[in-house]
Amino acid sequence: MSVFLLAGIVKGVIGLGLPTISMGLLTVVMAPASAASLLIIPSLVTNIWQLFIGPAFLRLIKRLWGFIAGIFIGTLFSVLPGLTSTSSWTEAALGIVLIMYGLWGLIATKLPSPGKSEKWLSPLIGYITGAITAATGVFVIPAVPYLQSLQLNKNDLVQALGLAFTASTIALAIHLSLDNKLDHIDYYLSAIALIPAIIGMYAGQYLRELTFRRCFFIGLIALGAYMAMK
Repeated sequence: MSVFLLAGIVKGVIGLGLPTISMGLLTVVMAPASAASLLIIPSLVTNIWQLFIGPAFLRLIKRLWGFIAGIFIGTLFSVLPGLTSTSSWTEAALGIVLIMYGLWGLIATKLPSPGKSEKWLSPLIGYITGAITAATGVFVIPAVPYLQSLQLNKNDLVQALGLAFTASTIALAIHLSLDNKLDHIDYYLSAIALIPAIIGMYAGQYLRELTFRRCFFIGLIALGAYMAMK
């Protein structure tokens, strides 16, 4: 439960990171597929909450439908080995994704706006995000940097992230169910994990964001490096 409390604090401070930090820490002690199934309820509920906090839902759906469709297609028809694969590649891939995300967070370089390329780039970025989600259970790369490049205002960006994360969580749940991994989920434990996640979200709002962001991303890089080397 402490993992979900910490993950909730991260999400409360910077608006994302619950599945990222949860997957990173849980896979140290359990299989990636088991970790991903455990965080489905906390991730889904907190992301739906984030999705409906603003008024731009329908407008964002209209703009990002290709991106969302790409996430589902990429997750369900990924060219990468899935979470349920017995290959040790899965944990190493998760470590690499955590390192990439941590480095990007520290550099904080904003990508240029896609402009007219958005129509074809959105489905492509969505597919890549979905493929990485199916392989690692983490759906922040390249979705988050891409959404930040769309020049949305702060409220719309938070809602767009909620939309992307909700779609990714649902797609991941479908992916796991097709591989018969959802039959072994402890739904009670997954629901209980929602409580510390929400408490952490509220607590995170009172932390100093800048200092916390640096510590979070540095820690993420260290965790990713440990997983990749292991």
